[in-house]
Amino acid sequence: MPTRVLPDRLYSAEQTRELDRLAGEAGLSGEQLMERAGQAAFDLMLQRWPGVRNPAVLCGGGNNGGDGYVLARLAWQAGLEPVIWQRKEPSQMKGDAAHMARRARDAGVPMRTLTPRQLPEQAPLLVDALLGTGLNGALRDTERALIEALNGLGKPVLAVDVPSGLCADSGASSGALLRADCTLTFIGVNRGLLTGDGPACTGELWFDDLGVPARLHRHIDAPVWRPTPADRRHWLPARRRDAHKGHFGHVLVVGGDHGFAGAPLMSAQAAGHCGAGLVSLATRAEHLPAMLARQPELMARAVDSADALKPLLEKATVVAVGPGLGAGDWGRALLECVLESGLPLVIDADGLNLLASWKVDARDDWILTPHPGEAARLLGEHGALAKQDRFAAVEALAARYGGTVLLKGQGTLVRGEAGTALISDGNPGMASGGMGDVLTGVIAALYAQGLAPFQAAALGAMVHARAADRAAHEEGERGLLATDLLSPLRRELNGKETD
Repeated sequence: MPTRVLPDRLYSAEQTRELDRLAGEAGLSGEQLMERAGQAAFDLMLQRWPGVRNPAVLCGGGNNGGDGYVLARLAWQAGLEPVIWQRKEPSQMKGDAAHMARRARDAGVPMRTLTPRQLPEQAPLLVDALLGTGLNGALRDTERALIEALNGLGKPVLAVDVPSGLCADSGASSGALLRADCTLTFIGVNRGLLTGDGPACTGELWFDDLGVPARLHRHIDAPVWRPTPADRRHWLPARRRDAHKGHFGHVLVVGGDHGFAGAPLMSAQAAGHCGAGLVSLATRAEHLPAMLARQPELMARAVDSADALKPLLEKATVVAVGPGLGAGDWGRALLECVLESGLPLVIDADGLNLLASWKVDARDDWILTPHPGEAARLLGEHGALAKQDRFAAVEALAARYGGTVLLKGQGTLVRGEAGTALISDGNPGMASGGMGDVLTGVIAALYAQGLAPFQAAALGAMVHARAADRAAHEEGERGLLATDLLSPLRRELNGKETD
């Protein structure tokens, strides 16, 4: 049965096709899987739109269309009045999809030709079974025009497998995207549904394994996965009763040029709220009174030169550098000093922009946390990847700079020694200033407490997003501030309330 609970492992389109093949070897034919997929989509349609009687089922010529033909036939046999809007005649189709198309025709389901000029304008619901996961490359002009015309109808949409126009591998648009209210995907969740353009056009995401045995998934290497609260419990065990602050690391936050006091302060506050034993803050002298008034637990120090920073570095476990650092001589000098220290690093914001303009060697002990714009600058001539293919971009960044790379955005990606993690939590309320600064402090705190760089980045991004979801649930997304996450972050890391 369809469920909102998603598996942790995520797949490329090729990998899901391999799962289909393995299912066939296990005794589940393509025809059986298609029948089950159509049944699952029909069940979900009735659950989400119980009053619908005459849906328009949009069917392409491939296996995705075959699922649509099954749904339409089941709806017809249940006494509903669906209409199939098809891109190909059944005689032009092949394989299992052709068989399901003929069965729908023989059952008497009405069929019409779908074009940008012939649309189901009167239908109350569209079932998108047009393109599926087989889409490779840019849409043809007619396909793009059709999707744009269908969006123009303003109808609710149930997408089968993936919304048409979405690249199942990258999460990027292939030229146009059919916006769905609800998407049902099968057997294995495609990674593109959860990052890039995917979440914005997918709507509610549902999953059905179609009865494929779970053991078959062990034969597929799925390097992309979603961290869960179970990982938090495993990576961050309960503290010993005789613990003291020296056991949990000393985070030094470096940043805050003239006029930019807020960014490093939020990083330092987050580091404290997320369990660092000690937190120091190296910044401009003018910021100290306000910072200490806001958070007296911080050890805020005035630093006007690299020489003044060096004594603070001697006491640090992890350095978080970049928030509010600026691109002037002061920021450059401090970043150079931090890089020369050899300490484990979390680099964000202006630190990344400076790094992009310097020739630096790869390192294993740093965590880089760019947003797409910063990622494009770090990638130089390959900067377009940051928008075109987020998975390729984060892999290229890790290959170039080493260590662990966290690519922010919808469906944040973390690439490191343990593969690639995708963060599916979070909400649009996070589109406000300071969220990245808080994330920097979260990750630095976890790194200082002994987590490996990949674990610190993946867990940090997950609890950051979940804290934002908690805060939004309580008071709404609009107006959510970065500092609103501080208390929920503490609750997340301590496993308070339900997971």
